[in-house]
Amino acid sequence: MLILTALITSCAAYRPSNPDNICDIFLGETDWYEAARDAQHKWGTPIFVMMAIMHQESRFIDDAQPERDWFLGFIPLPRDSSAYGYAQAQDPAWEEYMEQTDNSGADRDDFEDAIDFIGWYTDGSQKRLKLSKWDAYGQYLAYHEGRGGYSRKTHNKKPWLKKVAAKVKKRASRYNAQLKGCRARLDDKVDSWF
Repeated sequence: MLILTALITSCAAYRPSNPDNICDIFLGETDWYEAARDAQHKWGTPIFVMMAIMHQESRFIDDAQPERDWFLGFIPLPRDSSAYGYAQAQDPAWEEYMEQTDNSGADRDDFEDAIDFIGWYTDGSQKRLKLSKWDAYGQYLAYHEGRGGYSRKTHNKKPWLKKVAAKVKKRASRYNAQLKGCRARLDDKVDSWF
């Protein structure tokens, strides 16, 4: 029975108990820190920006999906969006990511793939839109609206979205300050032989 319980628990996706503290998130699952650090090295986007975007998109829920409407209260209607997983990536963007990165086995409900996707997307937004990778506000608007939507300034007609982007910016700033206090400990845990 004990082995079965351990097996079931190990298969369950990690969900941070305190998603407002980046140190608690990463100390609870150091593999996440290693994946985020790898994505930062690969794409140049700071960990705290990528994590703030992911928090806003899914609250770190691996199989997150948009709400769906119900017909007559019990017949499920199709979802308005194909967004799925940690990064809430839609089908076309995810397919482009897999093709451009030669990562055909990537899964949206895998944290390592999702954080890499966010790094890839923000890198593309920096190249195409000249948005700093440190600009959590602008990067989130481009992430939410798509690069074409950002170029057309669709966010200017959505005051609610600007408020959300301001929350992402604030969270990124808080995550940055927190990470400064635990980065050395996290690096030691990830890089140690034991």
